[in-house]
Amino acid sequence: MATSHDDLVSAVDSEEEESGAVTMFEVFRGKMRENIVLQRLIVIARLPHHLADGTELGAHYEKLNLQLSRQLWNRMTGLLLIYPSCVLHVIESSREVLCSVLKDLKDMRHHPDCTLLEAPKVVFVEYNPRSRLFQQWSYKVLSDDQGPADTVAKEEEEEESTETLVCTVLSALQKLGEHLETSKKVLPGSLLDETPELIVSQAVLRKLLARDDLLTPQQYLQLYNSPLNISMDFRQVIRSSSLSTV
Repeated sequence: MATSHDDLVSAVDSEEEESGAVTMFEVFRGKMRENIVLQRLIVIARLPHHLADGTELGAHYEKLNLQLSRQLWNRMTGLLLIYPSCVLHVIESSREVLCSVLKDLKDMRHHPDCTLLEAPKVVFVEYNPRSRLFQQWSYKVLSDDQGPADTVAKEEEEEESTETLVCTVLSALQKLGEHLETSKKVLPGSLLDETPELIVSQAVLRKLLARDDLLTPQQYLQLYNSPLNISMDFRQVIRSSSLSTV
């Protein structure tokens, strides 16, 4: 049986309590925790037509989560919602973990034989949120009849701005987090079954996937890793990058 990160940390904590001594591991772990700044990443993507079972995608991210927790010793929480045609993924962890998830998405495009997602886009990145929305990482496969009705998408609609659509997603996730806290549920799966109106509308995600002003994981990583050029004349901070979208 594989030993999880939490089990290993608990075992070390027990040994430290018994010995009453401060070990080098404790010093390192305490120092590491002080330096970790929580960040929240929200990405969306299309599901390829050949992916009949969403559990294959869920298993991929379960494996990646375990791998990153062993390599970086940073806990990843969040939620992967797998819709019939697209996905919404919320990841809460350190900068290193978030960048690793984006690199994994970027690498998928270079391996067409094992592509699990198509046209991924970064919807939102939040730095140092006050708290986590989720206590653990989990995924849920949704059926066609789950979630709010897409009646709004079928009406004669005004062209909604990307900002409005992003705010709609953030508001829905905030409500889900509040319901999780009040219901004392650790995993959101059963709560979404009981209260499907808390599910982010698939219609909103499809609209966001069609927007060109959202960055791809590769564009975001390029922007993130590029040095800053500061123009004192225009009081602007400009990334030294050839990217045309921000």
